[in-house]
Amino acid sequence: MHSAAPVTPPRVAVLADDLTSAGDGAAPFRRAGHRARVLLSGSPLAGHGQEDGVLAVDLGSRLLDAAAAGDRTREAARALAGAGLLLKTVDSTLRGHVAAEVHAAREGSGRPAVVIAPAFPAEGRTTLAGVQHVRGVRVDESEFARDPAHPVRTADLARILPDAVLVDPDRTELLPELLADGGLFVCSAVTDADLDRIVAAVPDHRAVLWVGSPGLAAALARHHAHPDPSAETGELPPAARPLVAVGSANPATRRQLDLLAAAPGAVSADAADRLRAADTPVRILHTPHERRADPVELTRRLAASVAALADRAPFDGLVLTGGETAEAVLRALGAHGIDLHDEPEPGIARGTLAGPAGLSPVPVVIKAGGFGDDRTLLRLHALLTGGPA
Repeated sequence: MHSAAPVTPPRVAVLADDLTSAGDGAAPFRRAGHRARVLLSGSPLAGHGQEDGVLAVDLGSRLLDAAAAGDRTREAARALAGAGLLLKTVDSTLRGHVAAEVHAAREGSGRPAVVIAPAFPAEGRTTLAGVQHVRGVRVDESEFARDPAHPVRTADLARILPDAVLVDPDRTELLPELLADGGLFVCSAVTDADLDRIVAAVPDHRAVLWVGSPGLAAALARHHAHPDPSAETGELPPAARPLVAVGSANPATRRQLDLLAAAPGAVSADAADRLRAADTPVRILHTPHERRADPVELTRRLAASVAALADRAPFDGLVLTGGETAEAVLRALGAHGIDLHDEPEPGIARGTLAGPAGLSPVPVVIKAGGFGDDRTLLRLHALLTGGPA
């Protein structure tokens, strides 16, 4: 993370461990009227902050070890400590280096009180007595415990953050008193109304570090609406030849992939060659089903294939699934981030490629691997083309 030059403190800063988390954290604020930009990891922070906008930074830390992830988070939190609202996103299934990054963000930001609320009710992720669930199942007993790249080891936030105080929904009104002396506070929530009550209970939002998933981001955005006519960008043009790039191995995404691949005229492949001559509006590039393959190498190959298609069989829209996939693809295309347009569904961000002069502002939709129902990719493809879902 390059931050030597002075950084203009944005109205809202979002620190995320991968690209989809950065998009998910910023999108609710965009919907609430803020301008919003998402930066890829390694991009200089200087020159992107806006006093009336949202800057979401992909730290790329999920692929690092815990110590390196903490160092990168601490540096970014220090650079953006002046933000009016500082949100450290965490995965709603607790994948990644949650403890290391929360402690590092607290240290870097200088904010002694930390409010942690990882629930994302719109996607069935809830926190009960400090234990994270997905659709009623503990996340460490769900499909996320078998994630080939980032398996979940425990659902118990008291084990992940043993120095934290657990706050149940019926104790939310005690937050002002609890926060006064600093510390970490894990807030349970099962509904959006629970998250709204947590946000409303905190007297000074600038004084705390917020930690949560898109559910908390949405609650904060509802509380900090900022209607700004100058932030309106109009409708994005429909895409005639979009490309769907699927790098997530999550079973939910693979079911979505199978359904999209069965659409009339769809061409689906795990290499670029077969797609170059495909004259169809449904083109899908995906990582192969290789259980023993290195996920990092598969992602690298997928990104290289997308870049090859951009040169030889150009596309005018992108759907990207999986945080590592999205980052690798955008980097291969020469982008340094995304200017957000809207949030078409919970946890899904749509925008245009942002980068050096000459880079075409291609519409792009990014989705975390485990999000959505079986028809999500069909809907997102239709969103780009303007056709029926």
